[in-house]
Amino acid sequence: MKTINILIVLTVTLLTACKNNDNRADGYGNFEATETTISAENSGKLLLFNIDEGDVLKENQLIGYIDTLSLHLKKEQLMVQKTVIRAKSKGILSQIGVLQAKLKTAETNKARIISLIKDNAGTQNQLDDVEGEVAVLKNSINSIEIQNAPVVSEFKNIDVQLQQLDNQIQKSEIVNPINGTVLSKYAQANEIVTFGKPLYKIADLTTMQLRVYVSETQLANLKIGQKVTVKIDNQSSMKSYDGIISWIASEAEFTPKIIQTKEERVALVYAVKIKVKNDGSLKIGMPAEMWLNPETNQ
Repeated sequence: MKTINILIVLTVTLLTACKNNDNRADGYGNFEATETTISAENSGKLLLFNIDEGDVLKENQLIGYIDTLSLHLKKEQLMVQKTVIRAKSKGILSQIGVLQAKLKTAETNKARIISLIKDNAGTQNQLDDVEGEVAVLKNSINSIEIQNAPVVSEFKNIDVQLQQLDNQIQKSEIVNPINGTVLSKYAQANEIVTFGKPLYKIADLTTMQLRVYVSETQLANLKIGQKVTVKIDNQSSMKSYDGIISWIASEAEFTPKIIQTKEERVALVYAVKIKVKNDGSLKIGMPAEMWLNPETNQ
């Protein structure tokens, strides 16, 4: 009788062990998502910032803006300066126009006198006088053009400053760059923000990434694009999702500290990322299991 009981106990133990091995996942890890921190691109008072944690935002959605009054006032000041410089430049160009008209007349007189000299009707003194007049007018035009050069440079410099102000005014609008869910909010409306200050953190949670770690022996059964099953705890049972391997590490690393036992933490493993479509139940940091589909292990 004792022999029969021992055999029964051994049989149950072996069956239980086999069952446990068959029910062991091929990888364990946690869900993650690509998080993006959006920062202020200008300094000033945050007049409007209409988001909350958990809000789903669309790409290019306007969610707030920074006060631009000082920028607009500076722009108006530059526009006034530009008007003054334009008037000054016009005055200089007008002088050049008058001198060029005189130069044209003088050169016409010079040509006429040269013709008269050929016919013995003109004198060398007349030619010398008109040539002197032409030279003086050319020097005067050159001098005024030199005076106008700094004015032109100043005009161009103001144009550059105006372009910079327009760029700053445009960047005072807070435009969300990607589709995603607000994870954290770091600022509130009416706060003073500076360039580079983080405003909020956002991530696209429609597709999550499960990062798991596998041993070198498991690596031969994995490839990018391969379909796997991902499971999470769901009350008393496990909830399954379809997953696709999107990345496999090229180098081994020591098992991260999230693994429970010390012996497993010193083992060399390979990180694997699995894309999983989120139905709303998956959260960043949530633990999950990777199961290879039966045909993969054959």
